[in-house]
Amino acid sequence: MKDLTSINEILNLKNKLTIITGATAGIGKGIAVRLAEAGSDLILISRSQEDLDKTREELSEYSVNIQTFSVDLANKDNIDEFWNNLGEQVPDILINNAGIFPIAKFLDMNYEEFQRVIDVNLNAVYSMCFNFVRRLKDNKKGGNILNIGSLEAVVPVREGLTHYGISKAGVVALTREIAREFGSDNIRANVILPGGVMTRGAMQGSTEFLKDPFGMIKDTYNFKQRLPLGRIGQPDDIAKMVLVMVSELSSYITGAVIPVDGGFLSS
Repeated sequence: MKDLTSINEILNLKNKLTIITGATAGIGKGIAVRLAEAGSDLILISRSQEDLDKTREELSEYSVNIQTFSVDLANKDNIDEFWNNLGEQVPDILINNAGIFPIAKFLDMNYEEFQRVIDVNLNAVYSMCFNFVRRLKDNKKGGNILNIGSLEAVVPVREGLTHYGISKAGVVALTREIAREFGSDNIRANVILPGGVMTRGAMQGSTEFLKDPFGMIKDTYNFKQRLPLGRIGQPDDIAKMVLVMVSELSSYITGAVIPVDGGFLSS
């Protein structure tokens, strides 16, 4: 039909500028690959400049402009400095992916570690969204926020992640409030809840494995048994849904909370 935009055009992110936090590994890196493939210029954020340089080199096959910034997201001053360093640039898309999840039972988590989880997983997302929305409004421009949450925001999947669940529940609430308040400014905000995805961060539970190998094996087995699709997810499973949510395929979606979990929540 002549009045419909083609799928190729809908998925094309050429001339878009996207910020991705936690962009050098796991889900974040998978997102960077898919969005570069779709033509978006990228601003990649991570703590390690070495990892950022490596990721930029790996993405060099795509004809997009890639900027990298080493930022400690637990530090608000670092976040504000990042936005100042952007100069006059006005990004179109913000993807808050970075997160940490040290495993510790509720009574074993010290307050300093709890605060760091909240700072990285929630406070940084708030600060990034605040600066992004303000810059969009100052330039009378619409935009798209996609936050990466977790199943832990809606159901406790495993023991030892109370702090993480709290932080991700906050991200869900923040996303929906932004969607409601700024929809009339053509600013969309949605959140994806990944579940059971094999990433470097997930593998870093190896210390926990050494403490309780049978417990972790049991948790993994039970999780996989509950998945209707019968397999653990890969970063690209999340990245493909991210592409949907930041493209015009989702132009009438905002304030949505979308599980990408192999069917875990339905079982």
